[in-house]
Amino acid sequence: MSVYTTVDPAQLAVWFEPLAVGIPGELSGIAAGMQNSNFFVTAGGRRWVLTIFEHLAPRQLDFYLALQDHLAARGVPCPHPHPHPQASGDGRLWRLLAGKPAALFNCLPGTCIEVPTPAHCRTLGEMLARLHAAGADFPSPLLNPCGAGWRERTGRRLAPVLSADERGRLLAELDFQEQQDYSALPRGIIHADLFRDNVLWQADGQLSGVLDFYFAGEDCLLFDLAVAANDWCAAPEHLAALLAGYRTERPLTSAEEVAWPALRRAAALRFWLLRLEVRHHPRPGAVVTIKDPEHFGRLLQRLCLAQEGLPR
Repeated sequence: MSVYTTVDPAQLAVWFEPLAVGIPGELSGIAAGMQNSNFFVTAGGRRWVLTIFEHLAPRQLDFYLALQDHLAARGVPCPHPHPHPQASGDGRLWRLLAGKPAALFNCLPGTCIEVPTPAHCRTLGEMLARLHAAGADFPSPLLNPCGAGWRERTGRRLAPVLSADERGRLLAELDFQEQQDYSALPRGIIHADLFRDNVLWQADGQLSGVLDFYFAGEDCLLFDLAVAANDWCAAPEHLAALLAGYRTERPLTSAEEVAWPALRRAAALRFWLLRLEVRHHPRPGAVVTIKDPEHFGRLLQRLCLAQEGLPR
């Protein structure tokens, strides 16, 4: 993830002291992703991940951290925050560092993969369905922060600063999505950002970690599957494997089968807009990753032309 906030070693030592995990070593910034400041740090002979949250409201942050604890307790391999004694009085799992909310997480084993196989995609589909089941009893979830309303508002706001070609494509897709009715689709808590760089794997092909829950929220479960398909499935056999894995844990409804082409477009639109937002309204930072918006702009064009249904 990008690094927007730098931390003074003296500040870090004071913040770490109540955690009773040892004296922190030097921070190493993690320069991937786009939203928060993340660092590897060693303390007490263990490697940890320190996250400084750049723009989340306290209510959002409480939800995301509690959700990760909830999922981890139900077998989903995700990081969970280390309790902070000085924050426990109000039930929160974070405390201010450098003037911003921060939390310390266990560092999961494994590495991300750039080129997944169909076997990886099948395993991912199984895990995603289990994640959806594990989140079903989580109380009072927040809505997907980048759901349909966000896409509409952000798209209309960005349209005037885009090129004529981009603006035409964007407005056409916003109009198309406005005509869709997803109300009959099963809903629940979704990850909403299950890209290749948010999943860890062991050398033997075991899925060992699901990362970055800071876009999670309640939405159509199928939207989560569409997000994953758009990043993981470059070939038909990868998509077939992802869906087969998911269906072993949760069969899709007939309404989901019908909605699949439109929701894949909605998922591509969501990340096209996010990257356009970063390109046209960048935030300052020490290390900032700006990804190519047109990767998803081109994908959206292909999906508009293909309108492919779900493989059986």
